[in-house]
Amino acid sequence: MKQPLGVILAGGQATRMGGGDKGLLRLGGQTLLARVVARLEPQVAGVALNANGDPARFAATGLPVLADRVAGFPGPLAGVLAGLDWAAEQGADTIVTAAADTPFFPQDLVPQLLLASEGMAAPLALAATPDPARGTARHPTFGLWPVALREDLRTALAGGLRKVVLWTDAHNARTATFPVVGFDPFFNVNTPGDLTRAEALL
Repeated sequence: MKQPLGVILAGGQATRMGGGDKGLLRLGGQTLLARVVARLEPQVAGVALNANGDPARFAATGLPVLADRVAGFPGPLAGVLAGLDWAAEQGADTIVTAAADTPFFPQDLVPQLLLASEGMAAPLALAATPDPARGTARHPTFGLWPVALREDLRTALAGGLRKVVLWTDAHNARTATFPVVGFDPFFNVNTPGDLTRAEALL
């Protein structure tokens, strides 16, 4: 399999942070987005950013900016679809997504997702961590997605589907489980308090 392309999902509205782009918040002298790019870029063949609105605000990143192709902020699956359409134009088979507000995600995210999906005709896998209550907690914005299923996803979104795991479960997605050492590596910055915590974790 060819190396996946990377797509950073920043298409949300950041309502719990008072709006704006969470990825442009600063953490330890860098933006959250810069930290995510630095973790993802070495693991993939190229990186694009899924974001809506004026792409010029991300010009400093030098990344292609992909807007949702589905109106109304329908959630992460719309960003996945935008990434899959971009990947198809590049001749890629798969993408790996990461959230723009999650600065500490594993540096072996991509190889572990690829390992989990070995043998699948359409490689589809989500990242997960152990959860004392549920056994496993899946992180649906961190996944490996096949270009081969993009039309199926487009149809599902047009039909009103919004929940990531409903679609991934329908396609027998696998999980790659990552250890929790000290804190969940998929900890994300949703509130001002989370940003304070992230500063402490640095």
